[in-house]
Amino acid sequence: MSLLEALDTKRKALRINLDEHIYGSFAEIGAGQEVARNFFTAGAASGTIAKTMSAYDMAFSNAIYGLEPDGRYVSQSRILKMLDHEFSLLPERLVDTKYINKTFFAFADTVATLNFTKDNDPNAWLGIRFQLYPGGESNHIMFHVRLLDNDSGLQQRVLGTLGVNLIYGAFFYRDDYRQMIESFVDNVSPGSVEIDLIQVVGPDFPDVDNKLLNLYLIAKGYSSATIFTADGGIYHAKDYLYKKDLLILRTRFLQKSLPDRSISEAALEQFKSREKTDEDHMVFLTELALEKPFTAEEEKTDFTTILDRINILNTAGEIVMVSNFARHHNLAKYLSRFKPRLVRIMISAKSLSHIFNSVHYGEENYTTELLSYISNLFCQEVQLYVYPEINNVTGARLTLTSIPICPEAQSLFDFLLLNNYLKEVVPVESANKK
Repeated sequence: MSLLEALDTKRKALRINLDEHIYGSFAEIGAGQEVARNFFTAGAASGTIAKTMSAYDMAFSNAIYGLEPDGRYVSQSRILKMLDHEFSLLPERLVDTKYINKTFFAFADTVATLNFTKDNDPNAWLGIRFQLYPGGESNHIMFHVRLLDNDSGLQQRVLGTLGVNLIYGAFFYRDDYRQMIESFVDNVSPGSVEIDLIQVVGPDFPDVDNKLLNLYLIAKGYSSATIFTADGGIYHAKDYLYKKDLLILRTRFLQKSLPDRSISEAALEQFKSREKTDEDHMVFLTELALEKPFTAEEEKTDFTTILDRINILNTAGEIVMVSNFARHHNLAKYLSRFKPRLVRIMISAKSLSHIFNSVHYGEENYTTELLSYISNLFCQEVQLYVYPEINNVTGARLTLTSIPICPEAQSLFDFLLLNNYLKEVVPVESANKK
């Protein structure tokens, strides 16, 4: 039922308007009625739109959808409440026989665009609850986006396009999740948005694996990271990490083996004792970094391998963050968005030595690039927890204090060590011998 061509936004909206079966409502909060406007301007909107609304005043919004306990209204909780409420009204109010062949939908978005002082984090949740058959059970698709344009007007227009793309994809690309996800950014300028979480749920999508969908977002470069928890949950990073104390074990997808579990246990114990953190306020997770884009062929094998690794770690009770951060400082900058109290990143001694090795930088700009890297890495209360590793070539045991450092970087390394930016992880067996 999908089209091979990528339609522009107006043609997508018009095709939906001209479909005699698709009928529903729009509820938009935070950036105007940008999605509904596209359907009105496309023409024949009476064939699609039963209602549009915007409850901008918080008192009205709360009266309709209820209070948010955490006070955050651009959230997954809010979008679900909006979809539940708006969809329930359709079969309740549209009972005339003329609606008997309609497949109902409710579209909703809750948005924070760029404020006047440009010091907020513009983002949005968009969702649709919909039937594929008249009288059928409902499904929902929702995703979270970061709005990256440096102008609120541009962000509003992008939001309007994203909403049309979501509704169109739900009805016309439902049989091909790759095409559906890629269609979400049709007619959106590169660099305007980041889609960092998606969820597809419903009886008409029995075989959809939401872990796979979110991996696809990362592999395509639409998202930077997603969190997978031991209970099978998939979380937007801000919802899970906001203002927490973070301990993160960095690993790579192509890494042959993970560090011994005793290393993680030792780091966790040292973290609790050193940082005096409240256990209810801390998050310990294993990061699995995907370091390259995936071809269509690699997806078939590598995605299965990644899913297997996530499931193994989740089964062991671990929280997993899959990311595309090839370098440590990119992870640190990403985490700073969530205003953590402190961040401790676990890396091997060998990985630390790479940071200070001139071969990983431009020949003429080594010191400049290294300083830039270090300044981006040690932001927002970041420290590195460095665990020992055996050198595969020499058999020597590398530790924080025995790794080779380029002479040009020795003073910088000593400064970081002296000022506690670098901490050694003492394995359990070593600690017991003391």
